[in-house]
Amino acid sequence: MKEGVVLKVLLTTLNSKFIHSSLALRYLRAYCSDKPWDLGLREFTINDSVHTVTGEIFKENPYVVAFSCYIWNITKTLKLARRIKQVMEDTLIILGGPEVSYDDRTLMEQHPFIDYIVRGEGEATFRELMENVLEGRGSLKDIQGITHRTPKGIIQNQPRDLLGDLSSIPFPYSFDRDMLSKIVYYEASRGCPFRCSYCLSSVTPGVRFFPVQRVKEDLDRLIELGVKQVKFVDRTFNCNADFSREIFSHLMERGGDTNFHFEISADLLDDGLINLLESAPPGLFQFEVGVQTTNLEVLREIRRSTRQQKLFRNARRISEGKNIHQHLDLIAGLPGEDMASFERSFNDVYSLDPDMLQLGFLKLLKGSGIRKRAKEYGYVFTVEPPYEVLSNNWMDYGDIRRLKLMEEVFEYYYNSHSFDNTLRVAVAHSTAGPFAFFKKFSEYWEEEGLNLKKHSRRDLYSILYWYCQKHTDIPTLMINELLKLDFLLSERSPVLPPPIGRTQMPSYKQRCFDFLKNPENVASCLPWYRGFSPKQIYKLVHFETFDGSIAGYVPGLQGKGKKGQMTILFDYREKDRLREKARTIMVEI
Repeated sequence: MKEGVVLKVLLTTLNSKFIHSSLALRYLRAYCSDKPWDLGLREFTINDSVHTVTGEIFKENPYVVAFSCYIWNITKTLKLARRIKQVMEDTLIILGGPEVSYDDRTLMEQHPFIDYIVRGEGEATFRELMENVLEGRGSLKDIQGITHRTPKGIIQNQPRDLLGDLSSIPFPYSFDRDMLSKIVYYEASRGCPFRCSYCLSSVTPGVRFFPVQRVKEDLDRLIELGVKQVKFVDRTFNCNADFSREIFSHLMERGGDTNFHFEISADLLDDGLINLLESAPPGLFQFEVGVQTTNLEVLREIRRSTRQQKLFRNARRISEGKNIHQHLDLIAGLPGEDMASFERSFNDVYSLDPDMLQLGFLKLLKGSGIRKRAKEYGYVFTVEPPYEVLSNNWMDYGDIRRLKLMEEVFEYYYNSHSFDNTLRVAVAHSTAGPFAFFKKFSEYWEEEGLNLKKHSRRDLYSILYWYCQKHTDIPTLMINELLKLDFLLSERSPVLPPPIGRTQMPSYKQRCFDFLKNPENVASCLPWYRGFSPKQIYKLVHFETFDGSIAGYVPGLQGKGKKGQMTILFDYREKDRLREKARTIMVEI
């Protein structure tokens, strides 16, 4: 480095969405924070044009540009890095991250604009590399964990040992002030106790933890920053029961509006911890549970250890608690699982009533055990990232395509929770089970060409109305009433999606106003609106009258209704925090 000249280092990445934030880059910045370097951080998204991002980086005039690389951004990152080298030929290009750590030599041979690749954990390696590049310290050949160019060719240095003391990494968000619109990623541990062959965590032995007191202090700081959601990236957050119990307890005592998302193994939860979690405030915690499959032979083949009955029991208890959003995952395309087996897995998980059931597709990640055995399993997968399965010895491409269409319909309808009552009844009327219902619905979806169009939320209600009328034995009146209820639980609107109809009553609007003019009604049903005029309250709530027979189809309405009709008051201020549904009160008008 020239004396008196401060050379800029820019840490950057392409996030998949604007609301995401890069933990990896913040770790690098924090680990080098005691250095007098000009270390900048810029985040973009994969939706930004290469031209725009190149221009923004060019304005920074960096001497070094370091990219964090993943399956979702590597293709565009390589285009961007090439462009930067074209317009700033003296700029050094560094790539790091899981997507470049396992074929580093090949990447550098194919892309001569890459100067360095940082393999594996990057904090110590990146710091030493910058000490060499910016301060002239040491020799490149002695920096463990890098791959670099020399006059004799590409050299892959010795791998670096994992950091033994994670507390040596400072709090990664010290320099961030405005994170209100972002999902903040955080980790309390690195590694995973399991060795699942499809996961990169299987190649790193053991689990290392940040000190529990440090984690508590970090989380307090994030809460104080006003962060809306903290998403833990720990592969199995609850692998140490005492550690996870202490963090859960601390967050429950601390309170606040921040939501915390954890990946857990439900079968590792003991009764004491579940009892504790049952007292958590609604919406404080969100759990993601990787079931992947319920086929025991497939689980053994992918080296996944699961006590399945305990997982089911614990997941069901969490669902019944109605205070923790629970997200269960399945993976299509695992070795040994054909369509019949996947159907059983789907129905097993569906029966647990998860808040979200993620139907994912196997990705044969670089460095994973399953990719090394791809030929043995007959895998055909996309050459470009994300290396997603197209077929194998148990599912052909037609099977995978059918599941893709089903996933689209399932995301629109089940995972949106905009159709809960209608779907519960429709699936119950499908004697073949939930998988068969959604498979048939997806076939209808394709036959009508709906897979080739974009749909508004209102369109989706209309589509489900016509499907249920044509392909189920649910009475048309009940299809109408269930969809009307689902629509109004999700949004306040005086106009219903066609062809959903209303129950007509004379002087209906005046009856609603008369109800709101009575102070006793407001005090008992809508106490937070005391002091508001009836006109003001009317604009914030909604009255709707239903055919009384709906009570036999909706658990919360059973035994209610009068003279064949019932009126429900929808309050949109007090929505439930798990599924964002309006509060409902039975009223007489």
